[in-house]
Amino acid sequence: MAKIGIFGGSFHPPHNGHLLIAQEALSAFSLDEVIWMPANHPPHKQLASGVSDHDRIELVKAAIQDNAKFSLSLIEFEREGPSYTIDTIKELQKKNPDHEYFFIIGGDMLDSLDTWHEIDELSRMVTFIAINRSGHPLNAEHNPYQAAMLEVPLFDVSSTLIRERVSQGENTTYLIPERVRKQIEVKGLYGSRKSP
Repeated sequence: MAKIGIFGGSFHPPHNGHLLIAQEALSAFSLDEVIWMPANHPPHKQLASGVSDHDRIELVKAAIQDNAKFSLSLIEFEREGPSYTIDTIKELQKKNPDHEYFFIIGGDMLDSLDTWHEIDELSRMVTFIAINRSGHPLNAEHNPYQAAMLEVPLFDVSSTLIRERVSQGENTTYLIPERVRKQIEVKGLYGSRKSP
């Protein structure tokens, strides 16, 4: 039975913090693979304008291409309407019923899991892996869906910070993978302009 991690998000853009989280989960839970799954229409988030879904997908490809245990799934782009995690997991289980699925989330999301679509059924289908985030330490006492807890080294960077730095021509070296940085610059994404 393969152990598969699912790492969903807008990845707008992907940064080194995302890579660190995915690798730490892969190692800590002896996962066979981590599938990166960019969200098509995340129900809880409005994407910043000016960057297409195709651009986001290409940035994720660039970010993960050096790790043979990371892969990209566009399953959430293959259906219409909002992206609900349970629909995605049902589809994955239908294709690979023998796989065991682990869904990676930020520890701050534990407080809002009860708002997720059909969360009770979803929690029986996957093991959640909750990751600590800056300002959101893991709280083992508040864990109604029995998420596994994983402390990772804090890399206090967000996609919002990256977008702001890019648009202002500020440094992003060592914050995002070099291939991602170059692709953003070449395509002029996020209002990029070359640093002086």
